[in-house]
Amino acid sequence: MRRMLLTLCAAAAGLVLGAGPATAAEPPTEFGTHWHDPVTAGPPVSVPDTPSCQVTVADTEFRDYTPYRGTYTPPAECGHRWNKVVLRLEGSVAGRQYDRLGYLHIGGVEVLRTSTPEPSPQGITWKVEKDVTRYAATLREQQPVEMLIGNTVDGTYTGVIKVKATLTFYTAQDRVKEAHTPDKVLTLQDAHTDGGVYEGQLTTPRNSERIIAEVYATGSGGGCEEFWYLAVPDSAPYSCRTKDGPYREVQVTVDGRLAGIAAPFPTVWTGGWSNPFLWYVVPGPRAFDVRPVEYDLTPFAGQLDDGRPHRIAVSVTGVPAGQSGWSTPTNILVWQDAKAAHVTGALLTSRAGDPATTTSYEPGDERRLTAEGAHSLTVAGYLDTSHGRVTTTVTRTLAARSVHRWNADESTDALQGRWNDDETVTVHGRGPATVTSTRRTYTMDGATTVDAGNRLRTTMTMGDRADTATLRAGRRTEWSRLNDTYTGDASYNQNVPREQRHATGVSREHYRLLGPDACYDRTLATAQGELTEDRYGC
Repeated sequence: MRRMLLTLCAAAAGLVLGAGPATAAEPPTEFGTHWHDPVTAGPPVSVPDTPSCQVTVADTEFRDYTPYRGTYTPPAECGHRWNKVVLRLEGSVAGRQYDRLGYLHIGGVEVLRTSTPEPSPQGITWKVEKDVTRYAATLREQQPVEMLIGNTVDGTYTGVIKVKATLTFYTAQDRVKEAHTPDKVLTLQDAHTDGGVYEGQLTTPRNSERIIAEVYATGSGGGCEEFWYLAVPDSAPYSCRTKDGPYREVQVTVDGRLAGIAAPFPTVWTGGWSNPFLWYVVPGPRAFDVRPVEYDLTPFAGQLDDGRPHRIAVSVTGVPAGQSGWSTPTNILVWQDAKAAHVTGALLTSRAGDPATTTSYEPGDERRLTAEGAHSLTVAGYLDTSHGRVTTTVTRTLAARSVHRWNADESTDALQGRWNDDETVTVHGRGPATVTSTRRTYTMDGATTVDAGNRLRTTMTMGDRADTATLRAGRRTEWSRLNDTYTGDASYNQNVPREQRHATGVSREHYRLLGPDACYDRTLATAQGELTEDRYGC
């Protein structure tokens, strides 16, 4: 983490010295027919100064829901020892088009889940960059490729989505060491969705000593689960209703036993909250690079290492049975004990608190729903490895609270919400214990109003925060602090031709990532589709 942050800080300083902050001299008074290409404030992937090789994974366009299929072949000239592997997606679209959700699979492994910006008539381009080094075990062999950004092109929606996805391999050499990556990346076999539950069979190597599940959980598809945080109980008068209201939790089970819980991130896609003018230049956090929810399943490794297939199931609580709207593709990352053919162990503890969800509805001219939810889980297990007995304990605590306000015709619709996801992983071996704590906080404060002249206005503030610290023998060895904040305010005249919308909008993103003796800090600001500020703060 420290090396990455130092590299990013140096890169940022170079950008500032080389060109200075990018600003528009005088932004227009309203949106025109063209605007700045989408941009995000997050850091680039840090890479070493070593020889590299690039492979094109997909170069295609999407007009419908037909997946692109191809073959990936690893670059022979860069060998199999890599310090970093970077996925880069370049996209372009012009005309009129909705935001679309997409994925990229290599060897069945989901390496990217993404969404698209909505275009201007003249067209836009955008880029997504992701560190995919953790999938190196899959990338060392020839693999089938499948990519899809489902799209509709007709007389109204004219935007053809063109994309090119490449992988760049940065070699390990001299002082630049090979990255420590999982020995295997597995997917669930015979996976299927039944009643909203995604499940399949998993057979791990018998010497697995660390197992991480990652779930690319997204609520999408244009229905109510795309805006799950706005759902109200069946008894309240609102367009999106579910039995227990807005509380959602992504759960993983192993052979029917609860193994992991997590809070989903309240992603807003670039057409969200009925106002694409909010997101044309700066998208909401995670919209272009959907990060997976991670679960440490190591306490179950003793059970999974018996050489037999085990049933892994992923579900989202709070979703009515059988209702679509969530996608939960799952990868399993496995580290093996190189000095043992078979690792044995057992689950010691599996203790789940009682899920607590409450809703309180207040009728009136302004209707109000206050919703709260909480859950906790502790699992612990041991493994007898080649380097002694290792015990892993994982504790996760979730808490959510939101206040939803709306009027009878939903011309006023507002939400203030906060979601906490706290996790502690403690590993006891022969030496001192290692304790890694992560505190995740997601926030949303948004409102949409429509006035008597049918002008829609949306204001939005979103926060994505995470504090992580690792202690060994009580001393902090690693830490990081992330704070990604988006704010926006946009309005336009509804139900009129484009030239009569008279749309206006301002937005700002401040991304700050801190670590030992290092910092990455960048602020972007826009007005009416122009980039008015691009400033580095470190």
